[in-house]
Amino acid sequence: MEIRLSSATGRWIILTTVLGSSMALLDSTVVNVALPHIGRSLNADLASLQWTVNAYLVTLAGLILLGGSLGDRYGRRKIFVLGVVWFALGSLLCGVAPNAEVLITARALQGIGGALLVPGSLAIIQASFHPDDRARAVGLWSGLGGVGAAIGPFVGGWLVDGPGWRWVFLLNVPLAAICTPVALRHVPETRAPAAHGRFDVLGAVLGAVALALITYALIGETVWAGLAGVVVAVAFVMVERRRPEPMLPPSIFRSRLFTAVNLVTLCVYAAFGGFFFLAALQLQVVVGYSALGAGAALLPTTILMLLLSARSGELGEKTGPRLPLTVGPLLCAGGMLLMLRVGQGSSYLADVLPALLVMGLGMVTLVAPLTATVLASVDTARAGLASGINNAAARAAGLIAVAALPLLTGLGPEAYRSAAQFGASFDRAMPLCAGILVVGALIAAVTIRTPKPTGEQPECKVHCGLAAPPLEPEAVRPARDQVPGDRGPTDRPAADGKPDVP
Repeated sequence: MEIRLSSATGRWIILTTVLGSSMALLDSTVVNVALPHIGRSLNADLASLQWTVNAYLVTLAGLILLGGSLGDRYGRRKIFVLGVVWFALGSLLCGVAPNAEVLITARALQGIGGALLVPGSLAIIQASFHPDDRARAVGLWSGLGGVGAAIGPFVGGWLVDGPGWRWVFLLNVPLAAICTPVALRHVPETRAPAAHGRFDVLGAVLGAVALALITYALIGETVWAGLAGVVVAVAFVMVERRRPEPMLPPSIFRSRLFTAVNLVTLCVYAAFGGFFFLAALQLQVVVGYSALGAGAALLPTTILMLLLSARSGELGEKTGPRLPLTVGPLLCAGGMLLMLRVGQGSSYLADVLPALLVMGLGMVTLVAPLTATVLASVDTARAGLASGINNAAARAAGLIAVAALPLLTGLGPEAYRSAAQFGASFDRAMPLCAGILVVGALIAAVTIRTPKPTGEQPECKVHCGLAAPPLEPEAVRPARDQVPGDRGPTDRPAADGKPDVP
């Protein structure tokens, strides 16, 4: 029996999936605000702060496709709960970390938990609800997640200035304590009807190791790590080309539109990753805001996303994707250049807010059409896989940007302790981020065309996350397992928690 949204079970499912996904979402938005306090508390240099962000992104980006496949095979509820518990334990270790090395290790463990729970959250909704309620359920999930994203930096700043930065991580423990028993009691177990074959564990490991080595090379300015990362990346490509069931099928890139929109994604989310990492520090180190003030100052971008993303998606459908994917990055680039006015003695209303409003309007313009174009760029049977790849690409772009920008702008290990030094590097970084966005706009203008209809329509046009595009339900199922309208008997929840077998 498929669950109705109005039922008690339906409401419990929404609660637990929103709580689970919010843990990962909040962690990616709140940590940036806490970085100066973490640095002072643990006597950490800038490289350690970069790894505090990137250790999480390396494991999350490298393993997110594998995490979704595990849920399809062994049960989405089971892997989701495992991810929530794993994430909570990683958060607990972050909260009690005595030094930067332990914190970075714990952040990598958090990323593994995130890779298990993030794909499962939306897939549970897709697999559990009655088709008539599914779009409303996904919309409710996305809307509540957007509210969480909006208040996240504010709550994080309050925690950092009040109880301390460790509570940014420790807060996940009581959330997991609520989420886990609710999921075990009320969420039915579901599996993909045709999930079989071998997992591409080797591909996942090679991808994550390549990202880690390249990131290490950029942060530590180590040539050997960069060369090793390139070698591992080449090995990853070769493995994916030869494996019968690859995690990242090279054939999907035969679609020129899919390749083009992922290049735009790399540019856009690299700029976003670098901007939000540096902006939170700029507002505290240079302008003199508290952590709470910095978190609140960045709210306008998320609020605009929450209010206007749905209309942007509708507009993108009318105009085609090329216009919003060209104009959006240019608006974001303008917002980043306006941030050059933000320095010592800046006024929030005159200097900070205008830049963030322009930035937010650009994000509203491009994010929803970008996601829709990814789905429309491939056959319906591969839409979920395409969305998963696009999500991983966005996270990888962000972590590379966080690693590379300090190197490119001369941001030294102790620069975040000096307002003058950090401000000078920030002024060099914003034009670089804006330039990356201009490149993305040019790629869109030259290569993006209106795709032919595939019948795949996003069930929710609201997306408020800043770290990556949303994962579509069942985004990581192997392409051969994804069939339009596929929801056979084995994918329906059963009373005993096991799939029905005819």
